[in-house]
Amino acid sequence: MINPILAFGPLGGPEIALIFLVMLLLFGAKKLPELARGIGKSVGEFRKAREEFEDEIRKGGEDIDIQEAKGKQARKDGEDS
Repeated sequence: MINPILAFGPLGGPEIALIFLVMLLLFGAKKLPELARGIGKSVGEFRKAREEFEDEIRKGGEDIDIQEAKGKQARKDGEDS
């Protein structure tokens, strides 16, 4: 199934200008910098949270690998006895 947003193609210059004009009319010239700053902070926080989540997943995988290696070594030591 085709995503309805992607059915019209990528956004070009005129579309972006129209969106900016509508935002300017809705929020006013004084609120746009504040809005952009807030969006920027939100994106930064999202990236930070994503990186922390990826680090936790990576550490969890490393912990599992270490536990498996210890288990294999313990089995090998048990066979040698």
